[in-house]
Amino acid sequence: MGYDLDEVHEDFRRTCRAFTDERVRPVVAEAEREGRPPERLWKEMGDAGLLGLLTPPEYGGSAGEGGEATAVTVLAEELSRAAGGIAVGALVSAYMAGPHIVRHGTAEQRDRWAAAIAAGEAIASIAVTEPGAGSDVAGITTRATRTDEGWVLDGRKMYITNAGLADVLVVGAKTDPAGGHRGITTFVVPAGTPGLSFGAPLAKMGWHSSDTREVVLDGVVLGEEAVLGVEGRGFHQIMDAFQLERVALAAMGVGHAAEALDTVTEYVRGREVAGEPLTGRQTIRHRLAAMEIELEAARVMTYKAADRLDRGHPDAGRSVAAAKYFAAKAAAWVVDEAVQLFGGAGYLEETPVARHHRDVRILRIGGGTDEIQLEILSKRLIP
Repeated sequence: MGYDLDEVHEDFRRTCRAFTDERVRPVVAEAEREGRPPERLWKEMGDAGLLGLLTPPEYGGSAGEGGEATAVTVLAEELSRAAGGIAVGALVSAYMAGPHIVRHGTAEQRDRWAAAIAAGEAIASIAVTEPGAGSDVAGITTRATRTDEGWVLDGRKMYITNAGLADVLVVGAKTDPAGGHRGITTFVVPAGTPGLSFGAPLAKMGWHSSDTREVVLDGVVLGEEAVLGVEGRGFHQIMDAFQLERVALAAMGVGHAAEALDTVTEYVRGREVAGEPLTGRQTIRHRLAAMEIELEAARVMTYKAADRLDRGHPDAGRSVAAAKYFAAKAAAWVVDEAVQLFGGAGYLEETPVARHHRDVRILRIGGGTDEIQLEILSKRLIP
């Protein structure tokens, strides 16, 4: 796959762009102020078919025609052009937490949650990260203890997106403390389950329009039917889902960079210094050209990774790691250059590039740090 998308995905990009312009941009200021998207936006995204790309048609989605990872990548890019916080909330619910239920859930679990998540009538969250275990999933300490009736969960999760909004959480816990990565199981935990509670919203550098909290599991009693997938296979389920998550985060970087470049290009075209338009200065034109090169390289790598995921390519994992690493760093550089070209105006909160500057930084951390991606890539070079 080259840079150009096929007509199906280009048409979907137009749909995502129109939705973002008409429905998302007008509510960004409200969402940033309130720390969450307006409730009505979830249903609007569901009605537009933006939350069911991985959901089978029998649950109201559109999966099954192929190219789903590429479609999610398009959506992530376009939503992030408006606000990273709004984008990540939708992506976590529909494409980082929800797919666990679609792929590994029982018929009862899918019946209860899959259609509702795709329709934007329910919000999902995935709770794996802990205060002492981020990228090291095997190091989680949350315990799931077997009882005669099922399980009891105890532990704490941290940095959990959508936690305070979620109707259902996918929770990773150790069912066999001595089993290492083989001792992890995922569970479906509905909001309101006794023993499940949340901390106050975390004050973050960016993603102000997303809800992020600590999740506390204090004697959460679950039946056997709460197990999601196969007992002891949770680590593999989580790591498999990481592939699409990382491509989506790379695509968010592309969206931030694309929006910053478009915005600053328009700004410098109308800006004069000492009676001369900024665009008349070679140094300005060259900086914009360098920004475009970084953006295009990041986009090509990201869509290549998505296409390889769609085709089940044997090197898909390496392409994903490379795209996640490169796109996150390139986007941070492009957005920072945009702030510089805006001058003092770029440092004001009311200027959109300031928001993109805040939001883009997390992409080098969330979903696997730069260092994790380099470790993945280096293992083939130095076994």
